[in-house]
Amino acid sequence: MSRLKSLSGNRVIHILAKFGFQIHAQRGSHVKLRRLTSGGNVQILTIPRHRELDKGTLYAIFRQACRFIPEDELKAEFYTE
Repeated sequence: MSRLKSLSGNRVIHILAKFGFQIHAQRGSHVKLRRLTSGGNVQILTIPRHRELDKGTLYAIFRQACRFIPEDELKAEFYTE
């Protein structure tokens, strides 16, 4: 059974950068990532830049990212095998 990896906010930002997200803004420890689609749509995710993210927070980020990125592509980055 797969389990969520223990990831930092910086690592999650790095993972999402592979899928075309870029840092758009930062307020305190929260970073807003943005990606423009070929159709001109703007996709935004907010990631806390903490040393280690809680499992619930990490799962919420994973679910939100799955709206924009296929789940099977993200699962390898967020879950252990």
